[in-house]
Amino acid sequence: MMTKTRSKTTKVKVRSITPFLWFEKDCARAAEFYVRLFEGSRIVSRNAMGCEVELAGQRVMMLDGGPIYELSPAFSLFVSVRTQAQVDALWEKLTADGGEESRCGWLVDKFGVSWQIIPERLTDLLAHKDPKVAQAAVGAMMKMAKIEIADLDAAVADVRPKARKVRA
Repeated sequence: MMTKTRSKTTKVKVRSITPFLWFEKDCARAAEFYVRLFEGSRIVSRNAMGCEVELAGQRVMMLDGGPIYELSPAFSLFVSVRTQAQVDALWEKLTADGGEESRCGWLVDKFGVSWQIIPERLTDLLAHKDPKVAQAAVGAMMKMAKIEIADLDAAVADVRPKARKVRA
């Protein structure tokens, strides 16, 4: 019989928290692909079972663990970008050669890793102080695969208060 023990909630100081991705195979190929794709990226270390990469400053552990587990969209790598050109470039490269588009800025690359390619404009609109603007952005996003900034702006244009003309 197991007994429950109460413990005080204590914060534990750790060195870091790093995503760990389990691949059936080809994590070295995936690592090489990712470091070529993202500026400021590098392969930190390699061993017989996997590698560690740094992608735009974020460390990621990668393991060739075999077919026991599969990658899932329940865990994705979130990429924040500024421009539509960045969205388009990443979307094209990550969906190429067997990658698949999903919805709302999500995609799965040819290695099975799920990504969210999100322009800062969407993040700003979702956090807008006017709930009507935020809701219009959500509605537009729900209709998209790849996020299109111009379409977001068009969707929120009708709900934003119009500037009043001042009479002299």
